[in-house]
Amino acid sequence: MPATDTSVRASIVVDAPIERAFAVFTDGIETWWPPEHHILQADLAGMTFEPRAGGQVYDRGVDGSECRWARVLAYEPPDRVVFSWDINTQWQVETDRDKTSEVEVRFVSEGTDRTRVELEHRKLDRHGDGWEQVRGAVGSDDGWAVGLRRFAAAARAT
Repeated sequence: MPATDTSVRASIVVDAPIERAFAVFTDGIETWWPPEHHILQADLAGMTFEPRAGGQVYDRGVDGSECRWARVLAYEPPDRVVFSWDINTQWQVETDRDKTSEVEVRFVSEGTDRTRVELEHRKLDRHGDGWEQVRGAVGSDDGWAVGLRRFAAAARAT
């Protein structure tokens, strides 16, 4: 039986220097993250990406609620960031760290004003039964692809 790919990979070239691309992806996450991709019960007021290993990524609702859905595992500006995906197959926060996947994003300079961004969402099988649907969702045109297109536009506009 062939091995099942437990990762989704995507990449995009953005018209921005590597430092700006990294900053927009992390500090500027709310400028590009698709607004429909949140699991808060309330409307979204903002997003925070804490810029350090050990930090968290979380959404804030207009009602003051928070949804902490990722942990920053590596923070190496302007080259690399890794964060957990603490969202289960039911699109709810997963508290068991053994059942979370991770996202690694690498930034590669292709000149003074161009950066290639390579994203790998890996270890998706750790989500358990139904993980293939998570892989399908994040790997679809409405998953990381739409996020990276919005990111490229935000990085270019900044």
